[in-house]
Amino acid sequence: MTVSVNGIAHIQLTVSNPETCIPFWEKLCHFLDMKTLIRNDNTIYCIGSRTGILVRGAPPDKRGHRYDQDLAGLHHFCFRARSAEDVDAIYEFVTGELDAHIVHGPEAGDRFAPGYYSILFEDPDGIRVEVNYVPGQGHFGDAGRLGPGGRGPASLYGDDGLTDQ
Repeated sequence: MTVSVNGIAHIQLTVSNPETCIPFWEKLCHFLDMKTLIRNDNTIYCIGSRTGILVRGAPPDKRGHRYDQDLAGLHHFCFRARSAEDVDAIYEFVTGELDAHIVHGPEAGDRFAPGYYSILFEDPDGIRVEVNYVPGQGHFGDAGRLGPGGRGPASLYGDDGLTDQ
């Protein structure tokens, strides 16, 4: 037996600098059509667009550490956009309104999935956020690894995308 879940309900992030991160995340979430459900000096929780993002400040004695995606835990997370134009609009917002650190601007990433298009940026703490668009059924479609006649699971993943040994 299997169960097909309905996406991710919410993501909770802990930040070392709530003074800058909480306004950053609230502006981003509002742009992504979410509404603020909880707001105080140390927490923001926004819901909508079929998800929720809760950001809270780390306890004061643990605020001296910047996020490191190479340590155990979250590497990054990715919002799924409805179109390539939405990816472009989000890129314009995060560069113009949030002054986010851009890891990469809008780019094709067919090495990851057919038609993959994405941006990657960081919040003020260095937490990486991706926004991507994949047309059609992605890996489950005709050109996908898991679609009819596809190559099946990849054995390697990295900067070169999904590859086989």
